[in-house]
Parts: sequence; C-alpha cells; structure tokens
Amino acid sequence: MAEARKHTEVAVGILIREADEALLLSTRPEGKPYAGYWEFPGGKIEPGESIEQALRRELHEELGITIAGVEVWKTTEHDYPHALVRLHWCKVRAWDGEFEMREGQAIRWQQLPLDVTPVLPGALPVLDWLAQERGLAGTAY
Repeated sequence: MAEARKHTEVAVGILIREADEALLLSTRPEGKPYAGYWEFPGGKIEPGESIEQALRRELHEELGITIAGVEVWKTTEHDYPHALVRLHWCKVRAWDGEFEMREGQAIRWQQLPLDVTPVLPGALPVLDWLAQERGLAGTAY
C-alpha cells in the first residue's frame, strides 16, 4: 500500500499596491521546480512558525521587504508532481523597504487579467477569486 504524501505548508503573500490595487507576481528561480513560472511570493512554513511569521521571514529573504499587517485569507491545496502543498494565502497591503530580487527572480505588478504567463497552477483558483472580488467577468489569467 502506498504511503500517503505529507503536505508541505506554505505561506503565500498577495501583495496589493494601494495606489491601483495591482498585484505583485514573481518568477520561480532557476533550479526550482517550475522555474520561470509566475507566482505570488512566499515559502515553506518552518516548524514552530505561524503563517504570519513564515510570510514575514520569506518576503524579507526573497524580496528584502518588511511587511506590516497580514490578512490570512484562504487556504487551498495543490498536488504537484514534486510536492503536495497546502497554501495559506495572505493579503498584504503595506510594507517597508525597496524590492530586491534576492533569488534572481523577476517581479511584475499586474492588473487582472494578467499579462504574464505561464502562471503556477496552484495560483489559478486564487486569481479567479480575486477577479470575482473585483467584479471582473471572465478569466483572471
């Protein structure tokens, strides 16, 4: 009998720019599964960390910013070939610092529908929910 796969817990930041409600997406770095795909920034939750603590750490490590408040919004699961992930989606509307691409990734501020592709499959339902919240018909990507 096959052993059940354990979930990898991941904190994900949906950074929303105040001026125009644009969303920040970044590319997955070379050497990681799905390298070059666009995603929302974030990373694995370490043992003993809360979702907010993990997101603060990851966004500082990846982007060089310090986030203010975090709104833990939704949780989804996605079964990738390399990992079964539980994604804890958090809205972030305020941060300090200048963006630094510390992992060699690209970043882009995006309106819906997105003009970047391909998008990491686990993010697609969240993009649809964001579009619905904004009253947008049709696809968000």
